[in-house]
Amino acid sequence: MTATTNEGRTATAAASGASATERFRTDKSPYDAVRDVPKERVDMLAREVLDSVYETIRRNKVTYDEYNALKAWLIQVGEDGEWPLFLDVWVEHVVEEVATEHREGNKGTIEGPYYVPNSPDAVDNTIPMRDGESGTPLTWNGTITSTDGTPLQGKIELWHADADGFYSQFAPGLPEWNLRATFHANPQGEFEIHSIQPAPYQIPTDGSCGKLIAAAGWHAWRPAHLHVKVSAPGHELLTAQLYFPGDPHNDDDIASAVKPELVLDPQEQPDGSVAINYSFVLDPEA
Repeated sequence: MTATTNEGRTATAAASGASATERFRTDKSPYDAVRDVPKERVDMLAREVLDSVYETIRRNKVTYDEYNALKAWLIQVGEDGEWPLFLDVWVEHVVEEVATEHREGNKGTIEGPYYVPNSPDAVDNTIPMRDGESGTPLTWNGTITSTDGTPLQGKIELWHADADGFYSQFAPGLPEWNLRATFHANPQGEFEIHSIQPAPYQIPTDGSCGKLIAAAGWHAWRPAHLHVKVSAPGHELLTAQLYFPGDPHNDDDIASAVKPELVLDPQEQPDGSVAINYSFVLDPEA
C-alpha cells in the first residue's frame, strides 16, 4: 500500500519494511535464546523444512523459470526489508499457537511487525493522540486477574493503527508515540483506557509481499484491531489482538490471527462513542 498520511506525506512498503527490520534488530536478541539448542534439533528442523520444499517441487513439477522467479523474489524481500512483514503475516500465527497451547487463561495471538517497547505511561488513562484524531472515541474497562481469580496489579501496553491504517514510528508524519501507551491496573486489578476505534487496513502492497499477494490473487486486508501486551509479576506475558464484530475480514484475515475469544462486544453510547468491557486472565509462570 502506498498511501498518504494526514500531513500529506507518503508511506511506502519499503519505508515500513526498513523500519520493521531495524526495529527487530534493535529490540530482539534471537540468537541468545537458541544458542544452546542441540545440533540434532537444528538438523531435524532444517531437514524437515527442506524436505517439504523438495516435495512441493517434485509434486508440482516446478520449472526453472518458476525457481528463478522465486529466487529473485526472495532476494527482493530482503532488499525491501520485508522479512518481518512476511513472517509475521504468514507464519507467526502457527508459532504463537504452539507456544501458548498450554495456557488456561486468555487466548493470545500474533505480535505483528509494528510493536515498539517502552511506550510512555498514559496520562489520565488516555492514549497519546493528535488533536482531532480521526476515529470513534472508545472507552475500555476491565480487570487483570490470575487463573485462580486473584486480582493482579499488572500493566497493558496498547498500540494500534490510526484511521488511515498507519502506525506511528513506521509511517512518516506521525508523532513518535501516537496511539501507543502503557496503562496500569489498580490494586484490585481494574483498568480504564480511553482511545479511538481503529479502522481495517491493507498491509503494504507496493513491495515484494505485495507482489506475492497480486500473483496469488489474494487480498491484503487485516480487520480492525487493538494490539496489547498484558503482564504482571510472576505471570506469563500475554500478547493479543482484539477485534470488532461485523468486520468483513474477521473471517479471512490475511494474517490468520483472529480467534473467536478475541472479538469484542462494543456498546454504542448516546454520545456516539463506544464502550467495551474486556478482561484478562494471566497464567502463572511455571
